Amino acid sequence: MKKSDVFLVGLAGGSASGKTTFIRKLSEEFGSDKVCVISQDHYYKGLSEQLIDENGIVNFDHPTGIDFNRIRKDLRKLLKGQTVRIVEYTFNNPDIFPKELVYNPAPIVLLEGLFVFADKSLNNMYDYRLYIDADDDVTLKRRIARDTGERGMTEKEVMYQWDNHVKPAYKAFLKPYKSNADYVIKNNTDFQECLIKVITKFNEVIASSNIK
Repeated sequence: MKKSDVFLVGLAGGSASGKTTFIRKLSEEFGSDKVCVISQDHYYKGLSEQLIDENGIVNFDHPTGIDFNRIRKDLRKLLKGQTVRIVEYTFNNPDIFPKELVYNPAPIVLLEGLFVFADKSLNNMYDYRLYIDADDDVTLKRRIARDTGERGMTEKEVMYQWDNHVKPAYKAFLKPYKSNADYVIKNNTDFQECLIKVITKFNEVIASSNIK
């Protein structure tokens, strides 16, 4: 399998912009044999390697916390037709036992995450770039609901991260790449129309692919 046989897609968007929900809808439309979805979140470095802010709080919303070398290595394996096995990242939740994740080659390989465009070498690898966008007040409301409900955080902790980590990182390492995206998905309320367009694009790629 040559690099040209695989269509590599990067999908970025701010925290709580709707990446996970959009990916779930895509996965309902395409099986993993057609679209292999990989999350940047599973490539966080160890806790001891994460950036610490001036108040001694770990900053998980910074690209230095992501192992881009390992991402590029695993993507190159998939582009060569090789299977990739990694360990699930559980957001340091002690109640979750991490599973082994297996990624198999497919006509489309999609990497999603906050900083999938922030690494220059990685960004140069994509054939297509998607960007999910939502207003700040919308994403903040979603993040509070998610992190207090799913990640055991208090609202005070969520707001500290938002003001000191999330917003600065978004402005520096994510928003600048919006203008270079091949397609921007607006998701303040509903992304159905955009989803249909992406599905159409993916179907065209799969139909013309040499990978069966």
